[in-house]
Amino acid sequence: MIRHILHIDLDAFFVSVEQAFAPELCGKPVVVGGRPERRGVVASASYEARAFGIRAGMPLAQAYRLCPKAIFLQGSFSAYRDASERFMEILADFSPCLEPAGLDEAYLDVTGCEAHGTPRQLALRIKERVKKELKLIASVGMASCKVVAKIASDLGKPDGLVEVAAGQEKEFLVPLPVASLPGVGEKTERALKAMGIRTIGQLATLPLEAIKNRFGAAGVMIHHYANGIDNREVEPPGEAKSISRETTFAEDTLDRAFLQAILRYLCERVGAELRQESKHARTITLKLRYADFETITRRISSKEATDADEVIFAGVVKLLDQALARKQKLVRLIGVGVSNLIGYGKQLNLLDSKPQRLWNLDKAIDRIRNKYGFTSIQTGRTLLLKDVFASREGDCTLETPSLSR
Repeated sequence: MIRHILHIDLDAFFVSVEQAFAPELCGKPVVVGGRPERRGVVASASYEARAFGIRAGMPLAQAYRLCPKAIFLQGSFSAYRDASERFMEILADFSPCLEPAGLDEAYLDVTGCEAHGTPRQLALRIKERVKKELKLIASVGMASCKVVAKIASDLGKPDGLVEVAAGQEKEFLVPLPVASLPGVGEKTERALKAMGIRTIGQLATLPLEAIKNRFGAAGVMIHHYANGIDNREVEPPGEAKSISRETTFAEDTLDRAFLQAILRYLCERVGAELRQESKHARTITLKLRYADFETITRRISSKEATDADEVIFAGVVKLLDQALARKQKLVRLIGVGVSNLIGYGKQLNLLDSKPQRLWNLDKAIDRIRNKYGFTSIQTGRTLLLKDVFASREGDCTLETPSLSR
C-alpha cells in the first residue's frame, strides 16, 4: 500500500500569531525576538522583513541594521504554545497518526483515510480550518515518505500545497540544492561542496560507500534521503527524554550572584516541567557559552532521581563553581538541563521527611504559578532579577525552553 504522508508547517509562526492578535501588523516588516538594543536573536520574521535579508537566528542588532523601520516584538511564548495546541487539535481531527515536529509543524499519515477524501482534499481542508479557526497560514507537503513531504512543504512556502506523486520522489529531489535535505547542516554542506556536490541529485548518484566512509552513519541517512528513501513511520510523541532551559544575557557577565539567580530561575522552570511530566531526573546539566562563543557543558549524575528545584539548583551551582574555577571568562549564555528521566513511583525514605516536604512545597508553588503566572511568587535568589522581569513585556519567559522526546 502506498503511504500518504502530509507535512504541515505554519508560516512565520510567531509573527503570524502576533498578527492574529493585532491585524494592524499584517503586511509590515515584523520581527519577534526582543528589542534591537538588547542582545538576542531573531525568533521569527514576517515575509516583509525577510525581504530585507532578516532571518531566524540572526542577531537582533544586525536585523535592525538591515531594516530600522521593522517592528520588533518581545513575543509571548504562552500565546504561541496555546496556538500550537489548537493547531495540533485540528490535525488530530483528520488522522490519529500525528507526529508533532515542533510547535508549528507536524507529520500526518492519512493512509487509509480515503473515505474522508483524497490526500489533496484533506490537505486543503486542513489549510482552510487553520486559516478560519486560528487566522494562521499553513503550507503542506504531500508525499509517500516523511523526508520528501518535509522538503515539499518548505518548497511551497508561503501558503503552499506541493504534492509529490509516488514514484516521483527522486525526480522531484534531483535539482534541489543539497542544503534542502534534512540532516545537511552548514558543515556537511561545506564538506559536500568540497567534493563537488551541490544538488541532491549529485549526492544521490554517489556510491553509498564513498558517503559512508566520509560521513559515517549520517552519510548513509542523507544518501537514502537523497534517493527519496525514508521508511520512518509517523509516530505519536513519546515520553520526555530531557528538559532544558537557557537564556542569553543582555551583557556578558561574571557576577556570581546574578549567575546564581538566573540559574535558580531556570532550575525552577525545569523543575516545574519535570513535575508536570510526572518525571524524576538522574542527570543534571549546566551549559555555558562564554563571550568568545566557546560553549561547554558539564553534567552530574546520581542514583537518586529528583524533581525538586532545590536539589537541581544545588547540583548545577556545584557545576558552575567548578567551571568558573577553571576559566574566569565573561559568560554570554547559561542553561540548565535534566535527563535520564524516570517516572514517578520511587519509594521515599521513611526516615527522612525532607524529600516529601520539598515536593509538597514545590507543588504548592506550582499551583500558585499556574493560576497567577510564573513570576507571581519568587524565591530569595530570584528577587535579584526583579528588574529583568520588569523589563520583559507581557508574559514572555526569560528563557528558551526545550523538551526532547
